[in-house]
Amino acid sequence: MRGELFTTKVILENRSYFFNVKENRTGDVFLQIVESKSRSGEDFERRDIVVFADDMQQFFRGMDESLSFIDQDRRERKKSRRPFPAKSGPESGAGGEKFYSRVARPPEQDRQEKPAPPKRTGRIHIVSKKTG
Repeated sequence: MRGELFTTKVILENRSYFFNVKENRTGDVFLQIVESKSRSGEDFERRDIVVFADDMQQFFRGMDESLSFIDQDRRERKKSRRPFPAKSGPESGAGGEKFYSRVARPPEQDRQEKPAPPKRTGRIHIVSKKTG
């Protein structure tokens, strides 16, 4: 292809990604990332983004921040799913240490809204205590 300097392809289960380094007519080098997704076996849906060489450092800085967040979130989720030891004592059973896994909350509890905080009016309220 015209202007193509380098290309590599990543094939996944139902998508393919193409990383193309190209040069346009004015000599600007850019990265074109194309996602190709199979719709109906024969037809493909394609999306692409273009990042010019001048903007790549900022683009990759944003990508690195996003990847760091994903890694940290994955570690936190994995940590919260770890089994934790049961209380020790006579109710724990004979001898060995027992482990229980955390119970996930039903989805209904996640959807319940938290009560709204009290409205602040900006007025000062004085409350006095009666003695007696």
